[in-house]
Amino acid sequence: MADMTAAVTPKGERRRHALVSAAAELLNEGGFEAVRHRSVAQRAGLPLASTTYYFSSLDELIGKAVEYIGFTEAAELRARVQKLPRRRRSSGATASLLLDLLAGESTSEQLISRYERYIACARHPALRGMERRLLQQRVDAVVEAVGRSGRCARVDMITALVCAVDGAVVSALVADGPAPRETARATLVDVIDVLAPILAPGLAPTDDRG
Repeated sequence: MADMTAAVTPKGERRRHALVSAAAELLNEGGFEAVRHRSVAQRAGLPLASTTYYFSSLDELIGKAVEYIGFTEAAELRARVQKLPRRRRSSGATASLLLDLLAGESTSEQLISRYERYIACARHPALRGMERRLLQQRVDAVVEAVGRSGRCARVDMITALVCAVDGAVVSALVADGPAPRETARATLVDVIDVLAPILAPGLAPTDDRG
């Protein structure tokens, strides 16, 4: 009860947020293995005991960090999509746009940490729901981006497209070849017109969610 009471005070909320933010940074940088009580406390600038005072376990802290990352990434993605101008985009331009949205300027190490997080979450039932919701938010954002590019935006096809981005990036990270972004872009250019074909002039973008 003491930790629950402390957590609802302004000081407690600030400390919890600092710990979650620190854990999220470590998770992004080095994966699950980087998130430890001591490393989180040091990154947050708080006493070591604060991690066990405000969280019942390391798993709870990691879960909150995953949630924090998910909400942050989803909010940033939505904001970027809302700023996109509406215009017809070629397959190459659309592929580059999707990589900008889904991979951004992430380094290879950051991308590796991101996909390690996805796989690790699959081993934790409590985290799978969060990752599924994050995937749906990514799909929703890409549906909007594809529609703004003058292309058909069927949710089932866009889901496959997002998975194609993830698969292409992971394959590129494993291969001893060009930068992941360029390899992934080449893969997307090959499938973009199949999964999100350009609309004939005068046709409105479609969205089958309704």
